[in-house]
Amino acid sequence: MKFKYIISSILLVLSLFSCDYLDIVPTETANDKDAFKDSEAARRYLYSCYSYLPNPRHQTASIDMFTADEVVTAFEHETFANFPKGNYTASNPVISYWNTLFQGIRQCYLLLENIDAVPLMDEKDKQEYKAEATFLIAYYHYILVKNYGPTILIKESFAVNTPAENFPARSPYDECVQWVADKFDEAIALGLPNEQEETSFGRATKPAALAIKARMFLYAASPQFNGGSVYYSDPDADDISGALAQVKNADGTALMNTTYDASKWQKAADAAKTAIDAAEDNGIRLFQEGDVPATLAEPSNSVEKTLRMAITDRHTPEIIWADTRPENYYSLQRKSTPWNATNGGSWNGVAPTLTMIKSFYTKNGLPIDEDPSYDFESAFEYSNQTDLTHGSGNTLNLNMGREPRFYAWIAYHNSYYELYAYTNDPGVTADNRNRMLVSFRKDDNCGVKTRTNNYAPSGYLNKKGVHPSFSRATGGSIINYPWPIIRLGELYLDYAEALIEVGGASNLETAKEYIDRIRTRAGIPTIDEAWAATGATLDQAKMRQIVRQERTIELYLENQRFWDVRRWLLGTKYFNMKAQGMDYSQSTDAGFFNVVDVNFTRVFRTPQHYLMPIPIGDIEKNQFLVQNPGY
Repeated sequence: MKFKYIISSILLVLSLFSCDYLDIVPTETANDKDAFKDSEAARRYLYSCYSYLPNPRHQTASIDMFTADEVVTAFEHETFANFPKGNYTASNPVISYWNTLFQGIRQCYLLLENIDAVPLMDEKDKQEYKAEATFLIAYYHYILVKNYGPTILIKESFAVNTPAENFPARSPYDECVQWVADKFDEAIALGLPNEQEETSFGRATKPAALAIKARMFLYAASPQFNGGSVYYSDPDADDISGALAQVKNADGTALMNTTYDASKWQKAADAAKTAIDAAEDNGIRLFQEGDVPATLAEPSNSVEKTLRMAITDRHTPEIIWADTRPENYYSLQRKSTPWNATNGGSWNGVAPTLTMIKSFYTKNGLPIDEDPSYDFESAFEYSNQTDLTHGSGNTLNLNMGREPRFYAWIAYHNSYYELYAYTNDPGVTADNRNRMLVSFRKDDNCGVKTRTNNYAPSGYLNKKGVHPSFSRATGGSIINYPWPIIRLGELYLDYAEALIEVGGASNLETAKEYIDRIRTRAGIPTIDEAWAATGATLDQAKMRQIVRQERTIELYLENQRFWDVRRWLLGTKYFNMKAQGMDYSQSTDAGFFNVVDVNFTRVFRTPQHYLMPIPIGDIEKNQFLVQNPGY
């Protein structure tokens, strides 16, 4: 199967799995009729509408990939690093979707206005194109709402010469959310298919529309957008309600409701359950052990192998909607894999933080500081590994006795990294070249040595998103696979979180059921089984803690935590402090196994950084446009 590349008029590229190649999409010229002269031209134009989709795993231009507190990288000189550093303003938003997505929205409306006039085009295709364009209008608005809060609602295509006195203002946040939800419903009513053919994988579907709508309702119910302060006891949470109350249009229209509305959680729960049912009815399910290719040798543990492949398998049944653009040379896999001094192609620089390391559960499915059988007091001492399943030699005690997701997704000092290795790599045997032993002290195989780049700043290395067949021996041979924009595992956690916030004994029990689906696949005990050993009461507050930790683990490095921390109003707690890790500058165990700050700036300003800045140029052009707080 080849990749189909779709090129828009502004040279953005979107690829869809296919068996042929497309020519360049016609630009919008004085004669737009050329774009709809026949069915083939219309198809190209539809694909150009998709070309405005932000690339969630672009190595430098993704706003939410390496920008939370999950990882720290050796690539602080790249564009994305401005976000954890707090170096973005209205004058220099660094990565901004404001202008780009409004262009995409206009392009979708032009398709809706012209598609019926395409000669000799199948009516069924016309209807589906209308549904997909409507879906994209909704999705692009959803991204704007997620980034900027209250946005301008584009309900029709505006002429490029619209006079300034007719420019639109921002609409109130709750109105935006409902309008986008209705637009997703409109796309479904227009005939979004339940699934796309394999050659069109990545195009819109009904389950995708329902899933994104459900996520949007979850965000709308969360503290950031539901009052601007927490409605439960949490001394670490920020209160931005006062700042949000000042966000008003020039005519005095309040754009943010600062009164908590508990009913939004029920709305989010209902939407998530509807989306789950639609996904499961169409064969979408969690990736399981039987889905793993039989030829895959490592990881040797079947649960860890399943977890490693859950998103990297090209045919995973778990994805509801995916970005199908192929990964490029400097993206996730090469940035995460062990340093290759021989043949290049591996940059050794995506390093999980100590915050993330501590977030993973013990093998008993409990937080490391709550498991009575886990020796938390000596977690930051080091000793020789006696269980040689995951590595050999001295390592931090914190790295032992952990859950399968930890070993599937994290490489620690003296652990195995599953990939196709050189014959002389540490840990490689004559009968197994599918894993290598990685070490992170200064002079080790993944150590910094004398380099100023391409090292693991925390003394750990990421494995999530790296296919186990990645080949060191051929200079970093990437195995391409679709990247999940949303998958079923997330929907289960969305549903559980909403039910927990609704409260009530039956809702808490149902929430456990859906979290346990994730935990069972992860090879850890159910919530009731695990917490029985602690004597804890699994009330609403405790379940809130559990579902948030489960999201942090399960959705690690999947573009989620950047937004989750914001919507929980915990930006100051998590994003306003330096990352921590091992002392990678040391050559001995005694020096390396010490917790140190990673010397990269981390800044989160409240309330400023809870929303993205609208570019100052747009504020100056549109007299009706107001800026977000702090900019």
